[in-house]
Amino acid sequence: MFYDTDGRDHGLPHDPFKAIVAPRPIGWISTISEEGHVNLAPYSFFNAVSSRPDLVMFSSEGVKDSVKNVRQTREFVANYASHELADEINMTSAPAPHETNEFEIAGLTEAPCNFVRPPRVAEALAALECKFVQEIELTDINGNSADSFMIIGQVVGVHIDDRAIKDGKFDVSIARPMARLGYRDYHGPAGYFEMTRPDWGGVSGEGSRKS
Repeated sequence: MFYDTDGRDHGLPHDPFKAIVAPRPIGWISTISEEGHVNLAPYSFFNAVSSRPDLVMFSSEGVKDSVKNVRQTREFVANYASHELADEINMTSAPAPHETNEFEIAGLTEAPCNFVRPPRVAEALAALECKFVQEIELTDINGNSADSFMIIGQVVGVHIDDRAIKDGKFDVSIARPMARLGYRDYHGPAGYFEMTRPDWGGVSGEGSRKS
């Protein structure tokens, strides 16, 4: 098949774009507002973009709390998204009110950072402390705003749980990363599984993972 993306006339029940550009690492981004309100949210448009210096980016469709907070404080933390924390990651994706602390909703522990104000997820096997470098408002080929905003940060500090280090390396067989695929699909060490993003009113400690 072939389809023109301008009209999105693929004739399929769901847009296949995100399923084709997969797997994608998940940036579990913690931020804090000027007033001290903590936010934690997962982003599937996330990756490393440089190693000299170490730069990472996450992209938000719309100006969500993470972007607002980075604009105010110019700092964020990228927490490692592992398979063991899949349910907690999913719970933090709920569209919660602005001043909601997702650490509390997901039963996670705030741990202090060394160089930035936002807390990191204590349960995560790694965390990257980041200072804001650049924001890019994305556009289409005609220069029209895509209402998507890419935040680039420089990694200024790295936390690694000693349990994830083996033979002098960060061992992904121990860390067991989780990746985002298309639709409701994810991939982890045990293979593919589904998770449904919870509605705010339906968030609970039970999670919504489905093998």
